[in-house]
Amino acid sequence: MKLQMYSVNFDADEQLNSFIQQKVNKLETFYDRIIDGEVFLKNNNNDGINNKTVELRLFIPGSTLFSQEDAPSFEAAADAAIDAMRRQLKKHKEKQATH
Repeated sequence: MKLQMYSVNFDADEQLNSFIQQKVNKLETFYDRIIDGEVFLKNNNNDGINNKTVELRLFIPGSTLFSQEDAPSFEAAADAAIDAMRRQLKKHKEKQATH
């Protein structure tokens, strides 16, 4: 799947990018009609422990799915965002099957 990675106000290393790419590629096992996607990696300015944000946007025919998660690390935030996206894809697929 074609995935655009954007790191806002910092440079993400290749290891982080490949980690996210591998995780997102596994989403195609739940829904095989994903066109492409975007990932935004951001450092929050808040002083809390969850100061890393990952936004995941997937484009599918007729719709766009979005998930955003905060965590202490980009890896944990990506895992949470991808898990939320997996649930959305399953729900979308079930909804399509009933129509």
